[in-house]
Amino acid sequence: MNINDIEELKGVTFHHKIKIQKRFNDVDMLGHVNNAVQLAYFDNGKIEYMNAVKFNFPEENGELLVNVNINVDFMAQVFFDDESEVWTKIDKIGHKSLRMLQILIDTKTNDVKTFARTTMCGFNIKTQKSIEILDKWRTSINEYEK
Repeated sequence: MNINDIEELKGVTFHHKIKIQKRFNDVDMLGHVNNAVQLAYFDNGKIEYMNAVKFNFPEENGELLVNVNINVDFMAQVFFDDESEVWTKIDKIGHKSLRMLQILIDTKTNDVKTFARTTMCGFNIKTQKSIEILDKWRTSINEYEK
């Protein structure tokens, strides 16, 4: 599956969802949530997803995942009073990288406000080199996503 467009998200099942609690300083004078703040919401989704999948970063030998590319489509304005959730899934696992999909959705309207595609690479913090995606990570992701 190659998801590069919001229309291709139809029919994709997201097993991981977190409610977003907005703070007063997340918004500008017009009540819009700042785009940079939305990236922080996605970071929260990543952390909670990794906890749900039972990743323990860094691993004993220093292995973990790092962001190497993030593409974000800001589809609609996000407002302070939107009931927002971040939905997260890993839909593709390669040799040394994987792709995570995330959406910021208004649960009152089911409108997708923001859509992100993140490529994450296996990395060893001790050697400072990329590594293959560990088999135990593949297994955990596949068990969670099935």
